[in-house]
Amino acid sequence: MFGRIARRYDLANHLLSGGADFFWRKCAAKIVAGWQPRDVLDLATGSGDLALAIQRHLPNERIVAADFSPEMLDVARAKGVANTVVADALRLPFESASFDVVTVAFGLRNMADWDRALTEMARVLRDGGHLLVLDFSLPAGALRPLYRFYLHRCLPLFASIVTGEKAAYDYLGGSIEKFPSGPAMLELIKRNGFRDATAESLTGGIATIYTALL
Repeated sequence: MFGRIARRYDLANHLLSGGADFFWRKCAAKIVAGWQPRDVLDLATGSGDLALAIQRHLPNERIVAADFSPEMLDVARAKGVANTVVADALRLPFESASFDVVTVAFGLRNMADWDRALTEMARVLRDGGHLLVLDFSLPAGALRPLYRFYLHRCLPLFASIVTGEKAAYDYLGGSIEKFPSGPAMLELIKRNGFRDATAESLTGGIATIYTALL
């Protein structure tokens, strides 16, 4: 599915989020830069937008962009992502304690086993390393029903126009509804080896940045 939409993935993301995805990744990259890491692993990098944002802040450090879709990594390399690896997040091909930071933007939700993925992220982090998860969440209050209407009724239609692959986005609303957010996500992170987990809500709660320490 991701291979089929790879060439129009960026356009779809920018249009369907109203450009908010630029702001979300900028916030995430600034947080990572503040940690001053030497080695960063960006999992489920897709077309590499977060890896590139981090690279701009940390031009002299090692940024490894990993994804299970070769087609997505082709797009990332064409955009300037220098270090890419085809990898399954549930069985990472990296030695333990290889990175100072692991990031995953809009990717953990799509992984088959969230606990196993987080355990693998903890394994490849050095002691005292940082985790950053950026993903969709459901806003609270009056915005929630409006967002759900957009998510389930409008977004698949718009996506089919942009990508020609409506089926590739039909799953999105359901996946966001089922994905843990807020306290539930913090608990998921903590039970897989992390501590000091925090959540920062963005754009009224449509997206959230979670951070934690190993």
